Amino acid sequence: MPKTISEKILADHAGRPEVFPEELVEVRVDFAFGNDITAPLAIEAFRRAGAKKVFDRERISLIPDHFIPNKDIASAIQARMLAEFAKEFDLPYYFEVGRMGVEHALLPEQGLVLPGDVVVGADSHTCTYGALGAFATGVGSTDLAAAMITGRIWFKAPPSIKFIYKGKLRPWVGGKDLILYTIGRIGVEGARYRAMEFAGETIDSLPMADRLSMCNMAIEAGAKVGIITPDSITEAYVSARAKRPYKFYNSDPEAVYEAVYEWDMSDIEPMVALPHSPQNVKQVTEIAETPIDQVVIGSCTNGRLEDLRLAASVMKGRKVARGVRCIVIPATQRVYLEAMEEGLLETFIEAEAVVSTPTCGPCLGGHMGILAPGESAVATTNRNFVGRMGHVESKVYLSNPAVAAASAILGHIAHPREVLN
Repeated sequence: MPKTISEKILADHAGRPEVFPEELVEVRVDFAFGNDITAPLAIEAFRRAGAKKVFDRERISLIPDHFIPNKDIASAIQARMLAEFAKEFDLPYYFEVGRMGVEHALLPEQGLVLPGDVVVGADSHTCTYGALGAFATGVGSTDLAAAMITGRIWFKAPPSIKFIYKGKLRPWVGGKDLILYTIGRIGVEGARYRAMEFAGETIDSLPMADRLSMCNMAIEAGAKVGIITPDSITEAYVSARAKRPYKFYNSDPEAVYEAVYEWDMSDIEPMVALPHSPQNVKQVTEIAETPIDQVVIGSCTNGRLEDLRLAASVMKGRKVARGVRCIVIPATQRVYLEAMEEGLLETFIEAEAVVSTPTCGPCLGGHMGILAPGESAVATTNRNFVGRMGHVESKVYLSNPAVAAASAILGHIAHPREVLN
């Protein structure tokens, strides 16, 4: 029977010829990880279970990234728990400050999550790795503990929805805009517990950084996973990084989908999600000159080198508007170093933006960019719920890095061409 890529990955990891949508299956885990918020709870559950060892020290990672560098005593205690657990079980992929990065940028960069994998992480944006052709999804901390002990986990196999994108994208439109457009069309529950499979000629030509951005936000449509069939772009990305063998899967031409959406993307402008939902989407030209107080360029959605290049191309030779704060956060130490070598950090600093060490920081209202009552921010992050980046009376607008950079320069939400023309 024809199968989707998600069904094939789950079947192989369950040791079965096939699995069916809505079926409960227990599968082998290729990689499991947690961060400084979720891993301490998993470690406590691990202890309560009486476990004496992890299933495979080479397939577990602990990444302090949310409140790191430690913002207070409580966050320091949580980070310390990760360090002690990693030392006790000799985990090679514990990433201390100085080695760390935002987890969903760091793990692909390090070649630790790969095509064909089943990946579980105690963070909802684990679906990012579907961009590599992996079945990757967020789980609770107790499930992470079980995975660390047994190397296995159970799922209800999700039905798949296929999204086919056609047309050549306009300048300044990328993966972030495609996923915002998609969420705007189907809503934040439009793919609830479904596998969102992204395909079509537009996806085929999309760089890896944009694919990662798209799959990262599948969870904002309620999806279990977001996934893209691996191809030559995938191979070019993973071949020099992979720490172990990997396998490319693909959907059969006659695979059955719960629904299929097909859109021509050639005419869309950069998209912005207005407060307080990722589905509240408009084209940037529809909300021009909306005043702002802060811009954040970074996060697991848009903190990669390609994102910083895009922002710098808009900001070069210009200054951040008076009364606006602009915070740039490279997603990993490697991204930071490469951005420095390319002169991108110099561009940001000369523009009077501030450049931060890698951290999730302001994305979740953690630190290094908290909003006061009544303030508004444009952010390249993935969520803009009430109080997400600070006070409940603040507002967050989600955009791609070029729109964020243009908005920082002009002091209001802006299309990049407003700056460059």
